[in-house]
Amino acid sequence: MTPIILDFIAHHARTMPNRLALSEFATDRSWTYAEFDAAARRAQWVLCDRLGDPAGERIAMISRNSAAMLIVQLACIRSGAIFVPLNFRLAPPEIAFLLADCQPKLLIHEGLFDALVPPSLPCATLRIGDDADELAAAMAAAPEPMDVGIGARIDPERIVTILYSSGTTGQPKGALVSLLNGFAGGMGLALGTHVTVRSSFLIDMPMFHTAGLFGACWACLIIGGTLRISQKFDAPLTYQRLIDPALDITHYFSVTQMAMLLRQLPDFDGRPLAKLTAYITGGAPNPEPHHRRWVEDGVMMSNGWGMSETCSSTAIPVGDLALLKAKAGSVGVPHLTCELKIVGEDGETLPDGQVGEIWMRGATVSQGYWQRPELNAKAFVDGWFKTGDAAFRDGDGYYTLVDRIKDMYISGGENVYPAEIEAAITELHDVGEVAVIGVADDKWGEVGCAFVIPRPGAALSSEDIIGHCNARLARYKVPKSVFVTDAIERTASGKVQKHVLRERMKELLGS
Repeated sequence: MTPIILDFIAHHARTMPNRLALSEFATDRSWTYAEFDAAARRAQWVLCDRLGDPAGERIAMISRNSAAMLIVQLACIRSGAIFVPLNFRLAPPEIAFLLADCQPKLLIHEGLFDALVPPSLPCATLRIGDDADELAAAMAAAPEPMDVGIGARIDPERIVTILYSSGTTGQPKGALVSLLNGFAGGMGLALGTHVTVRSSFLIDMPMFHTAGLFGACWACLIIGGTLRISQKFDAPLTYQRLIDPALDITHYFSVTQMAMLLRQLPDFDGRPLAKLTAYITGGAPNPEPHHRRWVEDGVMMSNGWGMSETCSSTAIPVGDLALLKAKAGSVGVPHLTCELKIVGEDGETLPDGQVGEIWMRGATVSQGYWQRPELNAKAFVDGWFKTGDAAFRDGDGYYTLVDRIKDMYISGGENVYPAEIEAAITELHDVGEVAVIGVADDKWGEVGCAFVIPRPGAALSSEDIIGHCNARLARYKVPKSVFVTDAIERTASGKVQKHVLRERMKELLGS
């Protein structure tokens, strides 16, 4: 039987109209659910007025985190259009590639990013975010729009958003996210992290990324909680907001790197964050030593896992610090609508404890990629999505993410996963960030190379790090070289750009 999904914002607007839905730190503006619903209906009218029938058309958006992104996305869902949020940190040629790929009928962009808009863009544009906010003006001029209705039903299989991958290798590809995908992922995370109508999420994860848009925002909005939207992550400011009793933040979602930066603050004390119902991490493996430090401070840190292609898929249930400590480093158990298995190179399911590739199926899994049938053919096997992530499952059904399979290297005939080495190096208190890559070696085929950023004020040597690894790891896993640095290149979603590190490695070896 086809699942029924109602317009949950319209529902909340009728059942709890005065409940605070959104607030923005940058503008000090706020919207109740009734006001959010009305704004989306006006934005829907604008789309129809400018485009005629928007059904199936792509509406691209280049913006920092804002309420406008959610208002436009909801307007797209209601009008049948497809919302395409783009990474504003990309260079103009990269933005031009994405726009040429999705071919939007309308581009909505902050005036701050005028330089990212191609001069010969063959579609309409609307500027936002300054004194000449064309979208706001058009919405203000809209007649009283149609009432969506509390019982409005939307085809759950309809594509509502295209999310482009980080593009750490090759050209980015657009994952097709249906209403069912986003709803099931958001609901699964909400159930696992105890979201209620009294919950308040601090949002400074990028909202053009699945973790920020669907993992955090939708998990809160589906239930009817409050989003407090920050334009970007700023470690000192984020920490102050998390502990501010006036804001009463209950939930926070960040990538592992952001959590590490918080702990490096000179005045950091994790104990005040024990008031959080859940601190959710994702985007990259959260090393067990790092995770354990948070839990020992009393923080309900729930590691989770998901992708643009799968939305939010797993999490460690919160509420029991002993469980969180016992499963530190794990990414938890699958959400209710998700099924996972660990598969070997021969395509057979592996027993518990063995590392293989995560294959997944369920309500959160994308139908595929935008106009990339050749990728779809490779990514899906008999209804299972091949994620490209290596992991293992323990006897309790908890999954531990090991690494991206493509980042694994072979040294002396042995498989080496960089994330395991990174976790070992993270045990050192003076380590702020670390990334490990495999590089060619005449004797062993490949060996490890570690890039390490010390904590502020700390002094680290390559000898210290290699000595620590020698005491913790098998010899073939110990990095052959270590570079202490002040920067590790990452994507906006927190993933290490290992192809950039490999180029840096070539330059360092050549110098």
